[in-house]
Amino acid sequence: MNTIITILLTYIQIQQKIIVFLISFTIYKNTARKMDDKPVNKPYRKLQIDELPILELEKLDYRQLLVDYFLKHNKNLKPVKPHKNSKSIVPSNITCPKCSAPHIYLYDNTGGRGQYLCKVCRTTFNKKNRFSKSAVLRCPHCLHVLVKIKKRNEFDVYKCKNRKCSFYLNNLKSMSKQDRKEFKENPQDFKLHYIYRAFNFDYKPLSKESPILPKVDLSKLYCNTHTLGLILTFHVNYGMSARKTACIMKDIYGVNISHQTILNYCEAVATVVKPFIDNFNYSLSNSFCGDETYIKVNGKWQYIFFFFDAVKKIILSYRVSPNRDTLSAVKALDDVLSKLPSIPDDLTFVVDGNPIYLLAMHYFAQHDIHFNVEQVIGLTNDDPVSKELRPLKQIIERLNRTFKGNYRSTHGFQSNHGSISFVTLFAAYFNFLRPHSALEKRVPVIIPQLETLPHMPARWGKLIELSQEYIQNNQCA
Repeated sequence: MNTIITILLTYIQIQQKIIVFLISFTIYKNTARKMDDKPVNKPYRKLQIDELPILELEKLDYRQLLVDYFLKHNKNLKPVKPHKNSKSIVPSNITCPKCSAPHIYLYDNTGGRGQYLCKVCRTTFNKKNRFSKSAVLRCPHCLHVLVKIKKRNEFDVYKCKNRKCSFYLNNLKSMSKQDRKEFKENPQDFKLHYIYRAFNFDYKPLSKESPILPKVDLSKLYCNTHTLGLILTFHVNYGMSARKTACIMKDIYGVNISHQTILNYCEAVATVVKPFIDNFNYSLSNSFCGDETYIKVNGKWQYIFFFFDAVKKIILSYRVSPNRDTLSAVKALDDVLSKLPSIPDDLTFVVDGNPIYLLAMHYFAQHDIHFNVEQVIGLTNDDPVSKELRPLKQIIERLNRTFKGNYRSTHGFQSNHGSISFVTLFAAYFNFLRPHSALEKRVPVIIPQLETLPHMPARWGKLIELSQEYIQNNQCA
């Protein structure tokens, strides 16, 4: 009996030591991990964009295929016979995209959910991709068919795998001895074959997002226009938080208003002025630069894509996105292109080393919209492009710092609507209300109706009035 008790006590002591070790290890692991509240800063991988491929339409004739089937099997290919009471009957207007076989030769593979199989040429397709099934992508250097090797969220990657392709051979020939040695050890670090990226989003041009209705109707505000102008001046112009703005309005002006009401007012004003900002007939130069900066929304880092006229000091794009991806870059560039009366032949955007802008340029080139992207890499001028265009990159960095000075007091936003509203109001203030030192203390966009007003609250009120008139005129039109 004593022996059993001794063994059990020994087991209990061992278990206790294991539990103490696991608890200590877990606590140490959590406390040892340094909590960094800064966004991750990683160098971009160098990206190379190749020219567009050759698009070849591959079409077969189902009648010739039926003849070939008869000669091979000595019998006719019978049409598809669907089961009785079946819901999988192919509509009569659907034909095979590759051989044009009629619906009687098509299987419904998914019971009415849209995928079909041609009995003649064995091609599978659906309503969305039936036209692309007839297209073949070929390498522009050797005319070999491109092979899809990767599928990304925004595009598919096609590659020419021909080892005798002139593009591949020239790249291989131009490698140094050190590069050849590294290529044998890590071939994935080198790009030698022709690569093409087929994007899976369309250009119409890109449709603008419908404005979300605010919580507050400006026509039913309890405060007058001057009070609203004061609130916007303190909160947007001087970058004061909503709580500090509420305290100033109460302590100095005797207006009792909550910080949430101030945020609601700002959201309502942003919804009204956004169409006016986005569709204003700007007089632009031919010098554009862009960059991303960080904001916090719901405790997570998001990105603002700023594009800027470096000469006229006008914000042309101010998109807020949860992702730093190609689609966000395409939309930001589209904001600029939509404000140009025509696209000049020498149009150039100066950006940082982020490869998404090269992919965006490649995307627009696929839709016959051509411009150039110049990348300023790093903080030192290690290449001629960076040395020449560094001043433009510094201009957009100063814009980021100006925004951060206004944004810092907010300590982030609780919703996407709040972040978009604040950035919209900042763009309105920067373009139409803020004097700029590089323009001899003039605002970037001069509106005569605003110049004659005595103070900033009145200018905010007039800007809101002009925005409302713009919306009404376009609704009537």
